[in-house]
Amino acid sequence: MNRSASRGLVRVSLALGVAAASTVLAATAGAAAPATASGDTGTLTATQHGAQRGCAVVYFDLGETLVHTAEDGSTNYLPGAAAYLRVLRERHIEVGLITNVPSAWGANDAERAARLKKEVGTGWKGSTPFAWDDFGDRILTPRTEAERKPAPALWERAKAGSGGCRLVYQAETVEEIDTAASIGYLAYQVGQPSRPDFLPVGLIELLAHLPR
Repeated sequence: MNRSASRGLVRVSLALGVAAASTVLAATAGAAAPATASGDTGTLTATQHGAQRGCAVVYFDLGETLVHTAEDGSTNYLPGAAAYLRVLRERHIEVGLITNVPSAWGANDAERAARLKKEVGTGWKGSTPFAWDDFGDRILTPRTEAERKPAPALWERAKAGSGGCRLVYQAETVEEIDTAASIGYLAYQVGQPSRPDFLPVGLIELLAHLPR
């Protein structure tokens, strides 16, 4: 394991330990507040109450985190991804995407997201469509090629629009995990042996109620 990978795993381990130690505090907190998206920056309408009621936003990379593109060009959910998104939806935990696409795909996030949906949909395989509605307008894409990950710009934009909610980022690459963690996200590397495929939802709920 390289040094960067070790740092990423240490950050996750420390975060898991802090969250576990806060179980008693979290147990006395109210349920996480359901929230809806509003505006182009992904600001949450319920986040003005976040400090009192607790909230978290879970951002994902897309390719090889939630979906896989096969050699024949077809695309489908990675194992467990659809079920994981469904549980987050049922628990009223907001989700978003932080993903690289060509900046030339549109003049703003909405236009680039529309092109992304079209590209993914063209090769989609399987009976369960991708849950685009879950992400609302929280699909952040590079406005310029200089903003492409692992540059920190997209994570910083997501953080600025979070309304003070706790932030989680899940992806398959160590470099992205390290960048997100350096900005204050609980960053989790997916697809690792002997670990859950995704960050456990119960832990995200606890994280939402940790003292700020």
